[in-house]
Amino acid sequence: MVERSDSPHPASTGAEIGRAAEVASDLEGPRVVSRRWMLLKAGIALNGLIGIGLAIPIIRYLFSPIRPDSAYNSWVSLGTADSFPMGETRLISFTNPWRRPWDGQTVDIPCYVRRTGKRQFQVFAINCAHLGCPVRWFPQSQLFMCPCHGGVYYADGSRASGPPTRGLFTYPNKVVAGNLQIYAGQMPTLSNVPKPPESAKLVNIAAPTPEGDCPCRG
Repeated sequence: MVERSDSPHPASTGAEIGRAAEVASDLEGPRVVSRRWMLLKAGIALNGLIGIGLAIPIIRYLFSPIRPDSAYNSWVSLGTADSFPMGETRLISFTNPWRRPWDGQTVDIPCYVRRTGKRQFQVFAINCAHLGCPVRWFPQSQLFMCPCHGGVYYADGSRASGPPTRGLFTYPNKVVAGNLQIYAGQMPTLSNVPKPPESAKLVNIAAPTPEGDCPCRG
């Protein structure tokens, strides 16, 4: 009769110890980086960079009301006051002080300038007070007319007829050292009536002077 022994076989025990030592050595040794692991980490890093790039303009937009851009509070010169004849209405453009390098020609904002006195001017936004279409000045009839829905305004910007319920929007203006300046940091609309603060600064931007015959000159 063969007796059963509960103790492990010496040869079997030695083999198991050897395998355990090899596993421990593999764990302690340098980790082998697979191509799949590297691509996974690179993809995570790339997605993180893209997410940060997309989040920056959104965060700036959300926090912009907390710290408004100083360009909003800016006066822009339209040229010398003497370049605008008494009683005439002229179309002129100025460079938006609140601009970015990629804005292109959209930074040039048109407006109508009418001189009513020695130092008195009216500077009208070109947009109709109805839905914002650009109005056109007709010197023959002394009227502003909107081509979109038939809005009509008198020479002083007040409503004459059509869908608009009010006159043209105007920019605050002043004459300083012989130059006509307008508060151009914000475009006047129904929801925004610009009021220049004491901290408003002058932005020196050259404005073109209309030359030659132009249907916008009154």
